[in-house]
Amino acid sequence: MTGTEKPRIELYVRSLLPDGAHNRQEAVIERLNHLDAGDEIESFSVIVWGKQVARESTGAHTEEGEYILNRVAEFKQWALSNNVSLESFYQTQAVGNESGDDAYTALVLPVMGLAEYQDGELRHVAPCSDGDTVHTITERLDRIEAGEPAAVDADSDVSILSD
Repeated sequence: MTGTEKPRIELYVRSLLPDGAHNRQEAVIERLNHLDAGDEIESFSVIVWGKQVARESTGAHTEEGEYILNRVAEFKQWALSNNVSLESFYQTQAVGNESGDDAYTALVLPVMGLAEYQDGELRHVAPCSDGDTVHTITERLDRIEAGEPAAVDADSDVSILSD
């Protein structure tokens, strides 16, 4: 890994989980505990977010709503700077009733997202995609355990499988 500090990890999870997602989240949190105990990361935190946030809603203008929207904007800027995509994982969708009254656009949040900070800067977001290759949270944790940079930063053409 590059930089003088160990990475600090933020794990974002949905508060209401579809069947099966809970076990995946638990496995990631256990791995983060292991990495933290092994002094391979500086620290980690788990942030609970909902399924979606409408940018124009009252909730989006709360401290929590602004925090989520600012983080997602930061993630998207990182993706743009690193020539990767988050579009499959952070989608917008129209929400409303059939008549169209009170329809709005919401940002749909992934079940789980990981942000890695090092030396105070965002260094990696997972999941992300690079063409047909998906860089998953599990893959990133594997690389941290091995002391390797993120695949996005690596100079190899290693094919990464999706979770």
